[in-house]
Amino acid sequence: MESFPAIAATLEQISPRLRRLREKKNISLAELSATTGISKSTLSRLESGQRKPSLELLLPIAAALAVPLDEIVAAPQIIDPRMPQEPSRSNGRVIVPLSRSQGEPKAFKLIIPATETEPVPRTHAGYEWLYVLSGSLRLILGDYDVILGPGEVAEFDTQHSHWFGSSGRGPVEVLSLFGKQGERIHVRARSKQAALDQHAKRDT
Repeated sequence: MESFPAIAATLEQISPRLRRLREKKNISLAELSATTGISKSTLSRLESGQRKPSLELLLPIAAALAVPLDEIVAAPQIIDPRMPQEPSRSNGRVIVPLSRSQGEPKAFKLIIPATETEPVPRTHAGYEWLYVLSGSLRLILGDYDVILGPGEVAEFDTQHSHWFGSSGRGPVEVLSLFGKQGERIHVRARSKQAALDQHAKRDT
């Protein structure tokens, strides 16, 4: 169920909901067992979450408690999938959040102005994944100094000294995934000399 968090969350609510409904009706486990034919131990495990609920168990319980099944099993709520884009500005960059979840990693769209070309390296905990949508992105990571174009990707440990901005050829649009926790990942980058060689090829 890890791939369907809404369903998993709904199933987790069944156990406490069963207990609340039974106690609201002032029915003991022994009485519910006698009415449904389900053993008291099975009912107890259902209410504690130690037994997975099934229709075979829930239907007679719903009938005995005189409640509709959907009062025990509420359908997962479907929220509007559209993500409102609320851009903000930071040091000249436009930052557009692209994920609603409070968890990690978080997704952003970054619009970096052509004037942001002066490297200001920094370090902090986390991991970052960058995908260039348009423009020419300059990335400095430790001893690497690379240029990434549209469709190119980089990922790196942000505990290493890093900076990224415009190469000076115009504004850059980037998709960014950032998380403070995660597996150690590598950088897809060329050496400084390789970047210079690439520049030379583009200028010829």
